[in-house]
Amino acid sequence: MGFSLGVIGGGGSILAVPLLLYFVGVTDPHIAIGTSALAVSINAFVNLAGHWRAGTVHWPSAAVFAAVGVVGATLGSTAGKALDGKKLLLVFAVVMIAAAIAMLRPRSTGAWQPRALDRRRVIRLAEFGGATGFASGFFGIGGGFLIVPGIVLATGMPILNAIGSSLFSVAVFGLATAANYAASGLVAWTVAGEFIAGGAIGGVLGTRAAMILAPKKRLLAWVFAGVVSSVGAYMLVSGITAMLAA
Repeated sequence: MGFSLGVIGGGGSILAVPLLLYFVGVTDPHIAIGTSALAVSINAFVNLAGHWRAGTVHWPSAAVFAAVGVVGATLGSTAGKALDGKKLLLVFAVVMIAAAIAMLRPRSTGAWQPRALDRRRVIRLAEFGGATGFASGFFGIGGGFLIVPGIVLATGMPILNAIGSSLFSVAVFGLATAANYAASGLVAWTVAGEFIAGGAIGGVLGTRAAMILAPKKRLLAWVFAGVVSSVGAYMLVSGITAMLAA
């Protein structure tokens, strides 16, 4: 998860919930979402530090996006807690498949110079931030696969700068979601700690790889998209089968 966040600014965080459910063995979908949100948040902060040092973070854009999005994340996580866990996983599986498709969209890689935000860009960042924050909170995901294209569309910045800037929102959204779930006792703290430790190592390696593998970003996106869509399809079939058998 951490490696994926560092390399392409998304992909890994949406795998956190199915990894906790089907690999680690967490049985409650809401606990898996709350725990993954905390792990994603901390890992995103670690990756953000690396991109900050590399100079790929455009802080004005990141701040506007996150400020509005954190409100959406709080509202989304409240709505997610109120939905039945099995139904939430079915919707989550559909979102995973949509995320895989979104990860394959071509993105700008050309030269870009940081510019002061005008009124139009601020409004667009706020719109994308609010919508993405809600989705992030509702599903307990980092939302990098939504945030990165949102920032690109709002500002015109290339992928590497959008990835660096998106990590601030991923971290803030995850923290808001985790705090909401933790207030309801829906965070497995020991599991979260282990997840964070592994993700931090992967994040450091991923951030370094992002600088080296920039020309091969499309290949990486295809690989991660294939993994995400496959897991999403498995969750969707499993969920539908379980509901029919009940």
